[in-house]
Amino acid sequence: MDFQLNSQMSGDSPSSSASSTVQTPSTSNHHHQNGGAPIDNNDPMHSWWESISKARSRIHLLSSLLPSSDDSTTDASLSALADSDRPARSLLLSPGTYFSISSSLSSPSSGAGDDPLCNWLYDTFLSSDTDLRLVVLSFIPLLSSIYLSRIHSSISTSLSGFEAVLLALYGAETKSRGGKPILISIPDLSQPSLYHSPRNPTSAKSNSRSSNAQNRPLVGVLSPPLEHEIAVKSTKRACIVGVALDCYYKQISHMPSWSKLDFCKFAADWAGQDCPCVSEFDETDGNSENSVEISNGDLEGVSEAMENLRIENGYDELRPKGARIPLPWEILQPVIRILGHCLLGPLNAEDVKDAASVAVKRMYARASHELNPQAILATRSLIQLDRRGRETAKIAAAATVMSNVNTPSKAKKPEILLVSK
Repeated sequence: MDFQLNSQMSGDSPSSSASSTVQTPSTSNHHHQNGGAPIDNNDPMHSWWESISKARSRIHLLSSLLPSSDDSTTDASLSALADSDRPARSLLLSPGTYFSISSSLSSPSSGAGDDPLCNWLYDTFLSSDTDLRLVVLSFIPLLSSIYLSRIHSSISTSLSGFEAVLLALYGAETKSRGGKPILISIPDLSQPSLYHSPRNPTSAKSNSRSSNAQNRPLVGVLSPPLEHEIAVKSTKRACIVGVALDCYYKQISHMPSWSKLDFCKFAADWAGQDCPCVSEFDETDGNSENSVEISNGDLEGVSEAMENLRIENGYDELRPKGARIPLPWEILQPVIRILGHCLLGPLNAEDVKDAASVAVKRMYARASHELNPQAILATRSLIQLDRRGRETAKIAAAATVMSNVNTPSKAKKPEILLVSK
């Protein structure tokens, strides 16, 4: 598989002509079969059918790429997804398919330039269907973890397939930014309010101070402009992986819980093994009932159904574990953002929040050892917010239970039977 990485800017797939098994409705002749009226490409029905056809084509191709098992459960599941009304969305929300693809990507021979599954991810992301692109983004945590672990290991293997997928995301983000940096507005803490400045300063001194404050630059650079890259160089690797993780963060509200859970586990692995710093915040609670009762090494808080799917697909055995890697700020910044969402998102499952809590503590321990002030401030803030949120939820739950116990039950009115004479 020869990836033409520069084709991502124009939106042409390197092997789309050879990878489609189900043809989409042809519009080359611009005529119906039963008449000479031209086809309106702006017709919503035509666009909807074309999107459905593309999604079914990608799913049928994926079914041929996944390794065949003894039973036909996976094939039947993929066929059912392809026949649904929204095949791309069904593929995104299918845990069985996710773990099957994850098992294939975690195999030792994956990631090479001729890996058909990497080719499928690359072509699928370059499609115009939003849900299909979300499917690819859901595998970014796994793909990034395997790629970074193998890059920093002593085993030399070809990873051009993984790099092509990462470059596809990087190229799309570079094109969308248009060579401009990402800026954020920084509030001026010298003012009495974060939301407005005083209209009538009371003295000349305050006038001078106000004018100086207005002249201060209140804009910070969150991300510098991106340069176009056609290969993953060692000096640009952290930036490219960080941009891919940032793309995942932008769509994290659409990501399934098993993808978020995998990311939290990988983040804990990236930070390294346990150390006494991890339990620092638990000790300050005095082992109270309000402390977060999560074992630092226990990340098995998945539901029973998801756990069974992992065991059936052999995913837990193949998932890279304990891979401590360098964490420059280009990678650490989007990692902390994603962990913040997984930790504090109100709609996240409890197992995702628990895994994120463990990962943030390990990140804090790693930052404390490396004396990284930015990471220490960010991770410590997340830990404090998590503690307060759990304490508040526990107090509210206890108050609800007490109110239900103390509320007297209303006496039932005696039944009156009317008897006719």
